[in-house]
Amino acid sequence: MRRKSARGSQHTVHVPDTPVTLTRVGAASLRAEVADVRRALALAGWARAARVAATDVVPGARTVLFEGVADLASLEDLLTSWPGDDSAVEPGPLVEVPVVFDGPDLDDVADRWATDAAGVAARLADTDLLSAFCGFAPGFAYLSGLPAELAVPRLGTPRPEVPAGSVAVADRWCGIYPTASPGGWRLLGRTTATLWDPASDRPALLAPGTRVRLVPA
Repeated sequence: MRRKSARGSQHTVHVPDTPVTLTRVGAASLRAEVADVRRALALAGWARAARVAATDVVPGARTVLFEGVADLASLEDLLTSWPGDDSAVEPGPLVEVPVVFDGPDLDDVADRWATDAAGVAARLADTDLLSAFCGFAPGFAYLSGLPAELAVPRLGTPRPEVPAGSVAVADRWCGIYPTASPGGWRLLGRTTATLWDPASDRPALLAPGTRVRLVPA
């Protein structure tokens, strides 16, 4: 059932267990808001498989943005048929990233996780991570999979420059800085993997949907 909100361009679409809010963004974009990151990935994958009439489909933490939409009403109608099942996330390719765990915040995170540096490395190596979406910088993937008890706050003051290849955590996310940049995540280690190669057919190594394993080097 569709219920139109007080704002004329926004509709709420009810699907089993998961309400979807569709908001028109300008003249040719539509934003779908869902409950969590897995449903965002599931909706994005379902929409691509359905060959939606959009130039780009961009998943986020709890949203999917459809850009370059010629017929917003038709897309809204199509999205009402999404079953809302997060188990529909298709397994993506597995990328193993070698990591040297020697970051400046490693001991701090170890204390927060009630373990030592080796325990942090082991816990991350045993965690199945999933690239939920990219943002912040080209090739920077937000890797989901950390349980709530391992959430850590961002630094109170961001570093003016974080080296390229730095492996970090913040809240319940893992991330790897593809280039040197300012950043407030807690640094656990480093990798020599190339995260962003604009000359490649697959510029982002950890594109959304990619399964990721951090392997101690």
